[in-house]
Amino acid sequence: MVILIDPPVWPAHGTTFSHLVSDSSVDELHAFAAKAGIRGRAFDLDHYDVPAEQYGALVAMGAEPVGGSELVRRLVAGGVRVPARDRPKRARLILVRRWGELEREIARDRRAAADALRDDLLDAWSGTSRNYHDVTHLLSVLDAVDTLRRRATEMGSPLSGRELLTARLAAWFHDAVYEGAAGDDERASAALAVERLGALGLEPELVENVERLVLATIDHRVQPGDAAGQILMDADLAVLARPEDGYARYVALVRRDYAHVPDAQWRIGRASVLRALLGSARLFVSPAAPEDWEPRARRNLERELKGLEASTS
Repeated sequence: MVILIDPPVWPAHGTTFSHLVSDSSVDELHAFAAKAGIRGRAFDLDHYDVPAEQYGALVAMGAEPVGGSELVRRLVAGGVRVPARDRPKRARLILVRRWGELEREIARDRRAAADALRDDLLDAWSGTSRNYHDVTHLLSVLDAVDTLRRRATEMGSPLSGRELLTARLAAWFHDAVYEGAAGDDERASAALAVERLGALGLEPELVENVERLVLATIDHRVQPGDAAGQILMDADLAVLARPEDGYARYVALVRRDYAHVPDAQWRIGRASVLRALLGSARLFVSPAAPEDWEPRARRNLERELKGLEASTS
């Protein structure tokens, strides 16, 4: 593990800043930053922003000075770089555009009310207490819904327009309420969907189906043949099939969502969740799920579980 720092050339707040990173371990980066007295609020997903006056001291402490392009290259090579799409500010901008696609279907004559709902949902997903369950997760789920929709079409079983609308709306609402209380959060989110979509004048059957799918994310169980439900469940769990570095980022963010839980209790609870997932016959239930999702997700889960078990032995 090597701590890297680029030149202080990035202007902000009347000075210039450097980026302080680790080429392989965010945990080690945090430890170095704490030793240097750098405040936690200076951390931005994969780096610390440090003012020019700290550059010399950080190099003296052992940070390796490199150019900006070299710093990014080594971040990427070490699997530490957080892609732009996984950054909340970028995700929110994309989600505003994605909501516009829905407005053509749900609010032809109620644009102002639909815009207000969009903003309320984005504010909810952008809560400061959220780490994993934030706008980047919402965008990832919507992207996965589209991936599965395209594959279903290629396989000759396209979703109807109504099924796709149901899945997308349920994605927007599925973690709209998030207090870290499993089950209660989903029920509150489903109730919010009923209230706000009903107020937009959507037909009751569509609202009921959105409510049903949001509630289904409690245990990720849907009936056979429920194409919209299968696609939403798989989209919500698609994070399990990320490459190893992406999966590690997901686990770290979930741990931060449960920062109030002591380590010992976290390991027990998390291990229980992993065993339940690994004990299921299939993690991904849609016929449209890519073939490599299942084995990759199981490898990630098994690797994490093995680490948890080793830490408690």
